[in-house]
Amino acid sequence: ASFIIPFSLASYHIVIMSTSKNSKDDSFEAERDNETGDKSKEVMAVKETRPTFMGLKHIEKKRRILLLRAELPFWRILLFWSGTCLKDISTDSLVWFTMSIYVFIRVVAYNLNYVPDSVTLLENTNIGVLGGFLSFFLVLFVNQTNGRFLEMYGFSKACSGRIQDVAGMARTLLPKEMGEKLVKHFNAAHVAGYTGINCIGHGSPYSKTYFFNVYNEQNNLLTPEELKCLEHHDMDNSGLCMKELVTWCQQDIANARKEGYLDTYQETYMQDRVLQFRAAMDGMYDYSDQPPHFFYIHFLVLLSALYLPLFAIDTAYATGWGEDTYLGLDVLNGVIVFLQCIFVVGLRSLGTKMIDPYGDDLEDLSVILYVEATLEICDTIMHMRQPATDPDSRPVSNQMIRSVPSKDVTWDTIFEGPNPNKH
Repeated sequence: ASFIIPFSLASYHIVIMSTSKNSKDDSFEAERDNETGDKSKEVMAVKETRPTFMGLKHIEKKRRILLLRAELPFWRILLFWSGTCLKDISTDSLVWFTMSIYVFIRVVAYNLNYVPDSVTLLENTNIGVLGGFLSFFLVLFVNQTNGRFLEMYGFSKACSGRIQDVAGMARTLLPKEMGEKLVKHFNAAHVAGYTGINCIGHGSPYSKTYFFNVYNEQNNLLTPEELKCLEHHDMDNSGLCMKELVTWCQQDIANARKEGYLDTYQETYMQDRVLQFRAAMDGMYDYSDQPPHFFYIHFLVLLSALYLPLFAIDTAYATGWGEDTYLGLDVLNGVIVFLQCIFVVGLRSLGTKMIDPYGDDLEDLSVILYVEATLEICDTIMHMRQPATDPDSRPVSNQMIRSVPSKDVTWDTIFEGPNPNKH
């Protein structure tokens, strides 16, 4: 009995330990499943917030309309709300805070019958110096972001141009099936490149589900077997899919060279165009990954937040006190304060808008236009039809002069006078 009781207690202890261990393992697995479920829910939430293909087309249509407004008369430009600085200015709290300071001081000025001593002290301040420095930095910021914007626009157009170069060579030098395969791989890399931008910067509205898959189904860019080869890449959060498709294009060109359809110069030319395409895509990724320094942007925001209230105070104190108040002058100076807010906040918002040109703003680049125009041009190149030309039916003016003249043609019949070379 003395042996059975300790053994029973030991067995009970072992059972308890194993039960607690299993419960810990189960709780750990449950916690891990919950975390995985939460992450999947977050991913699904991110995907759900990205616009559908019809939403992207709607945004693209508005972008193209917005670009045509630049040549309208000034009075028609002033009537627009979307795509202007008015929306950002009307929702900026700094603008309303600045205007409220001006209005508050002017209301106090109307209720006083004397001039405060602070008015005399403020006469010795010079807010204009701070405004000059702020204006310089704001213009410099807009100039830098505009340069970034144009550089990235150049990268996008360069990608389209390099695809067209390769399509022209593929149509004229390669067999039909081999050429179409190369061009489809190249266009798939183009679409996948814009999809992968979502992994860096501020993200991208172009998803695999509503962007890449739509163009792949419409144009048969990749076969189901080729899509399976790319499943290990997360196209929505990586640019590796684009990199692999570019390598496929290089392999297609190398295979054409091995089969004798291209010579060394033609292969080098096409390979160079593919590498230029990849370099342009890398440029877009690099600029998206490295926006202007936050230190610089914070510096501008801090200067703006300090300057505009000080400008409102200085203007409000200088407008008049007591018996020297005039309603017309109050309104005029209020408009000046508001214009200063438009200048500062508008320039800051303009520079911020151009930092990420691959978003869903109306001011961003027309990615769908670039993709669809490239696909249409490549389709035109690959289905080019040229009428057969008979060499003997060409005009006489385009024919080469025969080296052996006819017997009826002599020097005297062509030129009047004796032949100077005839002895």
